[in-house]
Amino acid sequence: MEIFGITLSPETANLAAALLVAFSIGGILYVLLEPLLNGSRKSKERLQTIAARDVIAADRRPQRDADRRPQRDADRRRKSVQDQLKEFEDKQKARQKKASSLTLAARMEQAGLDWERKHFLYFSAACAAVLLFLGLIISGGSLLIALALGFVGALGVPRFYLNMRRKRRLNNFIDELPNAVDIIVRGVRAGLPLTDCIRIVAAESREPVATEFRKIVEAQVMGISLTDAVARMPDRIPLPEANFFAIVVAIQQQAGGGLSEALSNLAKVLRSRKTLKGKIKALSAEAKSSAAIIGSLPIIVTLILYTVAPKYIILLFTTTGGHYILAGSAVWMLIGVLVMRKMINFDF
Repeated sequence: MEIFGITLSPETANLAAALLVAFSIGGILYVLLEPLLNGSRKSKERLQTIAARDVIAADRRPQRDADRRPQRDADRRRKSVQDQLKEFEDKQKARQKKASSLTLAARMEQAGLDWERKHFLYFSAACAAVLLFLGLIISGGSLLIALALGFVGALGVPRFYLNMRRKRRLNNFIDELPNAVDIIVRGVRAGLPLTDCIRIVAAESREPVATEFRKIVEAQVMGISLTDAVARMPDRIPLPEANFFAIVVAIQQQAGGGLSEALSNLAKVLRSRKTLKGKIKALSAEAKSSAAIIGSLPIIVTLILYTVAPKYIILLFTTTGGHYILAGSAVWMLIGVLVMRKMINFDF
């Protein structure tokens, strides 16, 4: 065989034909299998899949954002409420520290007295003078007994009266506050603004709730925000109930939410606390009666002995040894009364 002027033997020609066929088949296979061998087709398909996935994700992202928006809003509101509660807790701790060292003016304000400091001093001086005069009359001119009674009149009686007025006013506030909260709830549900509801409470409620809400209205007239005006109430009324009301109003003003529902729940809590307070008083009445009987029994026995056998008991008042016995008995009685008072004094 002759190819391009070259004469080839039959064996060489067959080998060349076989090589040409092999190279042709190899080229065809390379063209067909090359994308599969180097992974380019898979890469292209993978890129197309990723691109399609991104398009689908981009289409679904607004829907996911819309679905997650309420949850994000709820989380944001929850965090805001938690921050505000922590702030209120810090303020409450500071208020409790401050309450342990109240000034005389603050005590008179909490008692509902519009006195000045000089008026309290005048009242103390009048009580001291009256008891000093009574001591001189009762003791037959004994200066020591008269001075002791005058000291009690100057320091004991005015403070006892002030604490009694303060306690009675705080109890009246606790009794009336749930009714005031119910008025606010009904007004808010009827569509009235919170400030108008507070004005209605200030005009229609009983004392001392009316006075305290009137001070809130006056503070707003002076330009103070409602949150700050309500936050001042626990300073004048150092009660958990007043603090609860201030917290609910402040959280609603800053974080939003259903005010009527929150105040309705607050009214239920206040009435539940009042009911629990009554149950505690009823359960502790027996212990208080027993303590009163035990504490007054020595005095009653002394009076009976003085009436029945005065010569027997008079030695305690006429001799030095009797004076020591009376002084020791008074100290021990005072210790016993304080211990019993601590045992029956329930905090609620």
